[in-house]
Amino acid sequence: MAASPDRGCRRTLSEHASKELLAGFGIPVARELLAADPSGARRAAEALGFPVVVKLCGASLTHKSERGFVRLGLDDGPAVERAAAELLALARPEDGSVELLVAEFVPGRRELIAGLTRDPTFGPCVLLGLGGVLAEAIADVVFAAVPLREGDALQMLRALRTSRLFTEPFRGEPPVDEDALGRVLHGLARLAAERPEVAAVDLNPLVLRGGEPVAVDALVELGPPAPLPAPGSPPSDEALRERFRPLFDPRGVVVAGVSTHPGKFGFVAYHNILRFGYRGAVFAVNREGSAVLGRPSLRSVDEVPEGTADLVFVCTPNQVNADLLRASAARGIRAAFVASGGYGEAGPEGRERERELVRLADELGVLLAGPNGQGVISTPASLCAQIVAPYPPPGRIGVVSQSGNLLSSFLNYAVQTGVGVSRAISAGNSAQTELPDYLEFFAADPETDVVLAYLEGVRDGEHFKRAVARLARHKPLVLLKGGVAAEGQRAAASHTGSLASDDRVFDGICRQLGAIRAPTVEEAFEWAASFATQPLPRGRRVVVLTTAGGWGVLTADACAAAGLELIPLPEEIRDRIDAMVPARWSRNNPIDLAGGETRDTVPEALDAICAHPEVDAVIHLGIGIQAAQAHAFRSGPFHPRFGLDRMVAFHERQDRRYARAAREASERHGKPVLTATELVYTDREYGNAGPVGVREEGRVCYPSAHRAVRALRAMVDRAEYLRGEAGRASAPPRGGRK
Repeated sequence: MAASPDRGCRRTLSEHASKELLAGFGIPVARELLAADPSGARRAAEALGFPVVVKLCGASLTHKSERGFVRLGLDDGPAVERAAAELLALARPEDGSVELLVAEFVPGRRELIAGLTRDPTFGPCVLLGLGGVLAEAIADVVFAAVPLREGDALQMLRALRTSRLFTEPFRGEPPVDEDALGRVLHGLARLAAERPEVAAVDLNPLVLRGGEPVAVDALVELGPPAPLPAPGSPPSDEALRERFRPLFDPRGVVVAGVSTHPGKFGFVAYHNILRFGYRGAVFAVNREGSAVLGRPSLRSVDEVPEGTADLVFVCTPNQVNADLLRASAARGIRAAFVASGGYGEAGPEGRERERELVRLADELGVLLAGPNGQGVISTPASLCAQIVAPYPPPGRIGVVSQSGNLLSSFLNYAVQTGVGVSRAISAGNSAQTELPDYLEFFAADPETDVVLAYLEGVRDGEHFKRAVARLARHKPLVLLKGGVAAEGQRAAASHTGSLASDDRVFDGICRQLGAIRAPTVEEAFEWAASFATQPLPRGRRVVVLTTAGGWGVLTADACAAAGLELIPLPEEIRDRIDAMVPARWSRNNPIDLAGGETRDTVPEALDAICAHPEVDAVIHLGIGIQAAQAHAFRSGPFHPRFGLDRMVAFHERQDRRYARAAREASERHGKPVLTATELVYTDREYGNAGPVGVREEGRVCYPSAHRAVRALRAMVDRAEYLRGEAGRASAPPRGGRK
């Protein structure tokens, strides 16, 4: 997924011409001179000062190292002349016109790669990564879309897996000069904006000389001028709410194609609308006029009283849907969810049918969702217009998915955890209304605080970027993406174009715009639920509270792997816990109570930890142990005798109390407390009072400490993004072209 597919129309500049162009945009390059012959090369070297580098230079020489066209570290005139003669002898007729390039030798042990590529979906993107020969072997690179904002360059540097190699001193060399690196990346961004004929740029390597990046090699590729994106005119919040009101808050719903057979989509959709208590008028339409679920139906949409319905849910064959849309619009209906298939997913004929449906919807002023979609949910309206279950509890998470199956997964997790949903939509083929449209609506929707999205592709990169940026400035966006293994075509493996895989570019844009990418379905929902129910952490400082040691050790490892700081236990917390439990407790972080806790220890410890100013977040482990023993008591032959009934009640009451204490301490002190236990999955007969209590308190109980830690890291990323946005808003604009 490199620059433009029109590689046959491209030409490259020589290294020297490339550097001249780049220097005009403030990018530091090595001092160098051109020479025609060995004696000229010697004079150039003497003018520059030894040691020097000599290269063969020409517009067609793009892989000089591979062909042996480079000589490094030449210390005197005779060595330069010999090297120059050798290089000229290596040139072939097909290499065209060549010259000798003599450059200063730039010392430095660390090398970066930077570059520019024009992505076919997202437009010009800047690259930064580990450079030199390791660029190919390790491929540690990140991308950001142009234009770069204040702070984007530093964010890119810190996103590298090898960032510590550059952000800290290394073998006597200072860290990278972050301002100087920022000027390089912003210079590339300005080049992309001002020179649309520049298709790609490679700076490999950027050698760090005293911390300052210097381009010692460069390649600029030219092509047909890239078209500028059409300027977007984003709709207002009020316009968005009005556009989507008929879909998510309709006065009434028409179900077209209702069947009397419980196995048909039309029956299921009609049943679900009625079953889950939709408060508006519901009209069933089928050709026979048959009663369904004991309620009368209409033979035609024409029989729907005008102005009583805003939404038609379409389960009719695709051949009749155009006429159905016209009839619906005539009755005042302004939104259609089309569950019918046989459109774009069905080949060329279906794609043309889909285009015609969109043209008609646009002409009629009807918002079209789908086709080939699963359904729409709006808990504020008690609306479950879906061809499948489930219906989630009400909540603050908005969900949009390009897959109906994945939408069901998210809704099932909402049912399981009790963390609810505001709106949910299966985008289907997204013929007219695409995922970015829904993101824009969620940004304006007062019923939605967090957004969860599944996507497999992006049609309009500019629209996607605008929508994500608009949403993420105000509300967390958790993205799960399918199809991440697809890669763009490879040129030379160490060059920017080959490093620009679809997923790397997408990942960089998400990071730049503030979207949080999740690796799995489970974690995508858990992260969204965490945002919906927990305060954001102020920093990365974590304390782990556990009733047994092994869990704490593994959680400490997980915190380190996630880049969280497991702080030394503050003395005030240590003294407080000393007064609560026997001396065998860990006296450090993780806090292992070692089974010494009494009735009030866990609630008091949670409050003391959350109250401390050096603590940003708490991972709470061990809930449900007492309730698990209660289950063993309750399910055995001795219950309720021998005092077991009283002990069962006490154990279960305590675990519920711990869940409540975690929520109360979190809210009192404004810090996240994440509770984790594998007992989420056990005691199915009665439900373990620990995780059940967490659910009753309106929060997620994570099935492992590792999942809780990764959710906390997502929350840290969100908090740091918001701080960066605040800093960008107050920072002065960068200067113009150098």
